[in-house]
Amino acid sequence: MGYVREIFARYDRRCIRVYQAYNAVIAKEAVSLQRFGENFNVDRMTWIKPSFLWLMYRSNWGTKKNQERILAIDIYQSKFNEILQKAVLTSPDSKSYTGVQWEKAFRGTTVYCQWDPDRNMNGDAIHRAAIQIGLKGSTLREFLDTGICRIEDLTPLVRKWNGQRKNGKLDAKDLPAERIYPVEDKALRNRLAMT
Repeated sequence: MGYVREIFARYDRRCIRVYQAYNAVIAKEAVSLQRFGENFNVDRMTWIKPSFLWLMYRSNWGTKKNQERILAIDIYQSKFNEILQKAVLTSPDSKSYTGVQWEKAFRGTTVYCQWDPDRNMNGDAIHRAAIQIGLKGSTLREFLDTGICRIEDLTPLVRKWNGQRKNGKLDAKDLPAERIYPVEDKALRNRLAMT
């Protein structure tokens, strides 16, 4: 039996929250401007991650070099849904593509989707997948221009939680609550190999 592939996220009626880790210069500018500024490289792909604990695993709780600042980015759901419609898996394991169709779609997209084992607060894999969504080119620029509702610096909280975690005193209930984000389009679910 494979991992459950659904988008687990914190969201409300207007926005969905994703997380990213940056160096202090990019993060400080983004929080101050409430958008990414001149220190953010728009020519590189950027990956947004709805799973808080997956990002904690990836950034080692904000202790890896150039990942010391943890940002929560609230994206308008309308923009997030547009992004999902453009997404192509990074490997051809979808039921809706042949190898040739996948190669053509992969070469032509500006949005990539990848599933990795989600994690608990100690970094152990759990029985569900975490989605990562890579943005580049025109989709990244649209996201930066019109997709972001709010940017919040979670670094102080992450440091506090990591200290509690190391001392065995962190309660998972204190961390951001995530639930299944509804994706009902059957074609999209097939294309992204959602279960």
